[in-house]
Amino acid sequence: MLKGIGASQGYGIGKAVVISDAKLDYNHVKFTTAQNEKDRLQKAVDTFIKETRKLADDVKKSAGDKEAEILEGHIVMLSDPFMLSQMQENIDAGSVAEKAVDTVCTMFIDMFSGVDDELTKQRASDVKDIKDSLLHILLGVNQVDISKVEKGSVLIAKDFTPSMTGQINKDNVSAILTEVGGITSHSAILARAMGIPAVLSIPNVCGEVKNGDLVAVDGFNGKVIVSPSDDEIKDFEKKQEAYLKDKESLKQYFGKPTVTKSGIKKAVYGNIGKAEDVQNVLQNSGEGIGLFRTEFLFMDRQNEPSEEEQFEAYSTVAKAMDGKEVIIRTLDVGGDKDIPYLNIEKEENPFLGHRAIRYCLYNKELFKKQLRALLRASVFGNIKIMLPLVTCVEEVRKAKALIEECKEELKCEGKEYRSVDVGIMVETPSAVFISDILAKEVSFFSIGTNDLTGYTMAVDRGNAKVENLYDVFQPSVLRAIETTIKNAKAAGIQVGMCGEAAADTKLIPYLIEWGLDEFSVSPGSILQTRKTICEYDK
Repeated sequence: MLKGIGASQGYGIGKAVVISDAKLDYNHVKFTTAQNEKDRLQKAVDTFIKETRKLADDVKKSAGDKEAEILEGHIVMLSDPFMLSQMQENIDAGSVAEKAVDTVCTMFIDMFSGVDDELTKQRASDVKDIKDSLLHILLGVNQVDISKVEKGSVLIAKDFTPSMTGQINKDNVSAILTEVGGITSHSAILARAMGIPAVLSIPNVCGEVKNGDLVAVDGFNGKVIVSPSDDEIKDFEKKQEAYLKDKESLKQYFGKPTVTKSGIKKAVYGNIGKAEDVQNVLQNSGEGIGLFRTEFLFMDRQNEPSEEEQFEAYSTVAKAMDGKEVIIRTLDVGGDKDIPYLNIEKEENPFLGHRAIRYCLYNKELFKKQLRALLRASVFGNIKIMLPLVTCVEEVRKAKALIEECKEELKCEGKEYRSVDVGIMVETPSAVFISDILAKEVSFFSIGTNDLTGYTMAVDRGNAKVENLYDVFQPSVLRAIETTIKNAKAAGIQVGMCGEAAADTKLIPYLIEWGLDEFSVSPGSILQTRKTICEYDK
């Protein structure tokens, strides 16, 4: 049995199709003239954009608009004048077009790969996808046509780039296996959107499995059986049938109130990273937005978004939710997230450094720009402001003072705004220990279990040697969650959870017992979370 990360749920059985990396050697290519090389480069870029646009259109039909944006993002990256000008400068220095592409893309890959943040690291994979595609075009090397694999195929590769995944015909692919990647990788996101089971980060899977091998894949537990026995096949088929039946049954929870069998009312919200993601929450019957990660508005660009750009994004979400609660987290950025134009100083331990609310309070003008946009957007809906990584009362009071300052400015300028509730993310042990005090300062709590687990257990979740300690069911983490909820209830304020644990079917009963009001999960987990809550009988 092979083991990896279960990145897309489901069960799949089929014949292995191992996709080998093509050799992209350009040592034989001779330099002609700088203009000729630039023309070759531009032609390759134009071809790449044309092919990627077609792929994005196909993905829209098979997976949805949100997933197609991953490929559209590749077009945006390559259209960046800086990236293209860097390639042209390399050509002027005597490089062939292939070398220029390789050099510049590798520079960006190294830059993104060196950051601790998983989402930033993902952009390294995106740039590698762009590099490989351009080299294929320049060298005239045909890429594997994944769209034409036979029905019942299990696709296996070192990695599935978004452009490769975008070619998949979901009716013909039973599962996806890779040697690299994780839950947040774009290949995992696309696989989940298409409903294809996927197990990633399986050591040497390309060598362990041969073309034509029968493979059984468990996307829940990250298990893969090569050449399963008849009994194992029957077991997989039963599990698959039960899973599909259960998935179909979730549709009955669309639009249904989130109420336990004993009549306790709860709410299931959705987490988003961009304004466009709000449609995914609505399509999955979310009752609100529990976490809008605003740092994504600041990424993949050359300068910070203006107040007007931010206002447009926040008001778009508020309007779409039509009066339902929209909790927007202020900029959660710092040494662990690389946004070059912010000139964030590199730190030895960025997770304990100048990040999130600390960074924003130090950079007041940038913070006030966001706060002004949020106050103005609140006119169009039920917006609430949430402060990340709070560790002391002073941080909350300073942020609230800036909000009042922004109100006065807007009033003097004659710009319309509304007062908004202010809350905090409880994601540090410090915030837990003084949660009774903090509850008197804010209108709501949202427990961020991802960071809370890491900080409580003193564990780097990216370190495989200690990953067994990164567990929300550790007694200390459970006690931190219970303490926070009970202190919020005692103060009469709302308390929610926006970490991955909010969708954990084993944890949900405890959260209900302790009094959690709101569960904010990824859009695809909304109906399952509602089902778990509705079936709970206290």
